Amino acid sequence: MANPTTVHYNDLESLTGKEIGVSDWHTIDQERVNMFAEATGDHQWIHVDVERATKELGSPIVHGYLTLSLLPMLGPEVMRVEGTTRGINYGANKVRFTNMVPVGSKLRMRQTVKEVNAKAGGKQMISECTIEIEGQERPACVAETITVLYG
Repeated sequence: MANPTTVHYNDLESLTGKEIGVSDWHTIDQERVNMFAEATGDHQWIHVDVERATKELGSPIVHGYLTLSLLPMLGPEVMRVEGTTRGINYGANKVRFTNMVPVGSKLRMRQTVKEVNAKAGGKQMISECTIEIEGQERPACVAETITVLYG
């Protein structure tokens, strides 16, 4: 079980330049892939045609955007910020899908805080979030995300 780093809102700046930690491993199964395909309308065969994808690719491949969408689930396993009234996802500066994720893979997130700055009455935190694939050297995704927190 992940042991998230806990920091108070007033101390966010102290995390600048530091790796905060890693989440637990989570298996991404075909059911989740199929539900994501339904939600997004992305029914490309490499994701949902198990027989063809297995024959041609070795297995179906997890959607890149499904991998990215795991960040809100994995983030609280890495870090908890006390003393906030709310936080918003402000976007991403950069997202790269650097490796295919076979369905059935285990994924986890590693997070590093790059910057913390004043923004709109709160604090803007820019993090590098790396989604790792168990047993693979190259990660699935590297995203520079922006969160605005209010204390």
